[in-house]
Amino acid sequence: MNENIDKFIDALSSSLRRETFVKLTLGNYKGLDEHLQKIQARLIKTKKGTRLYFLYRSDNRDTAKTFSLTEAVEVVKKALETDFFGAHLFTTENDFQLEIGKKGSRLNIAKPTLRSKPSLAHDREKTRFVDQSAFYLQALGITSDEGKVRDRSQDKWRQINKFVEILAGLVEKSELSDAKQLRIVDMGSGKGYLTFAAYDFFRNVRGIEVTMTGVDVRPDLIEKCNEIARASEFGGLEFVQGGINDLDLESADILIALHACNTATDEAIYKGIRANASIIVAAPCCHQELRPQIVAPEMLRDVLKHGIMLERTAEFVTDALRSLLLERSGYATKIIDFVPVEHTPKNLMLVGTRDVNIDRAADIDREIAEIKEFYSIKEQQLETLLKSSKAALR
Repeated sequence: MNENIDKFIDALSSSLRRETFVKLTLGNYKGLDEHLQKIQARLIKTKKGTRLYFLYRSDNRDTAKTFSLTEAVEVVKKALETDFFGAHLFTTENDFQLEIGKKGSRLNIAKPTLRSKPSLAHDREKTRFVDQSAFYLQALGITSDEGKVRDRSQDKWRQINKFVEILAGLVEKSELSDAKQLRIVDMGSGKGYLTFAAYDFFRNVRGIEVTMTGVDVRPDLIEKCNEIARASEFGGLEFVQGGINDLDLESADILIALHACNTATDEAIYKGIRANASIIVAAPCCHQELRPQIVAPEMLRDVLKHGIMLERTAEFVTDALRSLLLERSGYATKIIDFVPVEHTPKNLMLVGTRDVNIDRAADIDREIAEIKEFYSIKEQQLETLLKSSKAALR
């Protein structure tokens, strides 16, 4: 092996052993993967001890992996012997920059750019629902290598924190408050931002044994999220490909369905009711089912002739019926703001918490019937699904 590569690997090993390592970048890739661009690595702390987290940066997607410190050194060594022709090691004592060419190599040693090591541990000193230093946030592009929230991700960062705060409060006030284990299903998990944050909070902050499943139709997102989950050593978190109706859900403690389009929200809520979930959380989106059904009552004829008013009325009525149908199925409900309205008009969150003391079936049935008659509504998907399964209705 090249003498300068030897020296670089020795410097890497020494920095890991002496705990002066800050971060590592491998670049100038000339291998067979036409998409791979570089590898970034930094230390993380897991239940198995301190490990090196590798983020394989590509032009079309990123891949995350973790290795023990011994394994990591071998991975770097092999990479520099084959496909990577540049590397930059940052330690608190020196920077090491390696350049490999056809006629030889060069190793530059300079004063340290970074004199302090990034924190590997969760910050427990103040109340915080999402740990900003959690490395899954970096893998998902929310934070930088230094653990700072990227400017373009500020809204998403606030949304993640708000969601976990809401979910934590719901659990605290529910029959799950003393649970030692939780089964959570996130239908429509997308890029996994909220899924990872919820799992990390309940598992690593609250210390609860969590089994969590993220469900989404896009195979590329499923593959990426599973890679990050494995790299995070989140053993109880799994992502599966499929639609809401594809999941055979027999039981769940918490069911989440955020921004499921149109009647997919109804199907998710129905799945939660059938699974006897203690908490059902939905953020409805794309209320398309009722709008073409609504016939403006005489008193609202000149109001609902305006498309925007008809659209908002359809949204209001849809979520009102969903709330009533949840109560009819034995859940205490509330509708709250989730995302600030300046960021998106789709900012409502519908929450159902199981409450066996609710017994207003007759009153609720009458109220639902009156609303449907007033707006000339023939059918609503959640009601249709519940009627098809009498066992779900009390």
